[in-house]
Amino acid sequence: MSGSDDTPGLTQATARKALGQHFLFDPDILKRTALAAGPVAGRTVIEVGPGPGGLTRALLDQGAGKVIAVEADERFADALRSWPEAQDGRLHVILKDARKVRWESVLEELGASQPAMIVANLPYNVGTPLLVNWLKAGPWRGEMALMFQKEVAERICAKPNSDHYGRLAVLAHAVCDPHIAFTLPPGAFRPPPKVDSAVAVLHPLPAERVFPHLAKLEEVAGAAFGQRRKMLRAALKPLAKRHGLKAADWLQDLGIDPTARAETLTQDEFRHMASSLVK
Repeated sequence: MSGSDDTPGLTQATARKALGQHFLFDPDILKRTALAAGPVAGRTVIEVGPGPGGLTRALLDQGAGKVIAVEADERFADALRSWPEAQDGRLHVILKDARKVRWESVLEELGASQPAMIVANLPYNVGTPLLVNWLKAGPWRGEMALMFQKEVAERICAKPNSDHYGRLAVLAHAVCDPHIAFTLPPGAFRPPPKVDSAVAVLHPLPAERVFPHLAKLEEVAGAAFGQRRKMLRAALKPLAKRHGLKAADWLQDLGIDPTARAETLTQDEFRHMASSLVK
């Protein structure tokens, strides 16, 4: 990511394919991404994979109170640490694989305000596992605006009876209200990826609508969509057996058609199945 080829302070270094790096350079797109989930003024914002710092600069320019940038590439981490905002405490740079960061501990150590927003052009190779962990996070995690491959963004935001509806959509809708803010063609990035990209915005649901048993929900959705062409009674047979149940009887008792397929089930039906397995 970056603000412009000529923007002062941005590191001009080549992307590393192994790290899934694709940088943005258009200042208008960067500003739009920075504000996609709402105003960042005065907020703590977590950014993963800042690269040259284009989105980092946009977040700071829009008044973010503190930006916590997690970067696995030491070339960019070192450069960002030289920024004036890193000297005055508004920018904190962590050189680490984002999958290994203990986010809540970092926020507490830095005395950062919570909930923290997460705004990032995510490296393609770590985006989905990071999102799943953030969906399971506690009250420290606030609004998210995340750049993914378009197909992944569609999977996150999908509704029942659509091609992209699956485990990821069930998990996302259990704790957030997700939607796609905008899409971008490959040419918007350097180097250009092979596919379109999209920013998925996820606003946390009100506390009373958040499903509390995400591990069970993930287990049920994973089993149901793991064999998505099968009827539920067949797809869920191994899961039901592990819980001492007969799949067809269990589903009928819950008021769910055993001959239905996973992509037809609503969020409430998935929640109903998951809740019934909580001991």
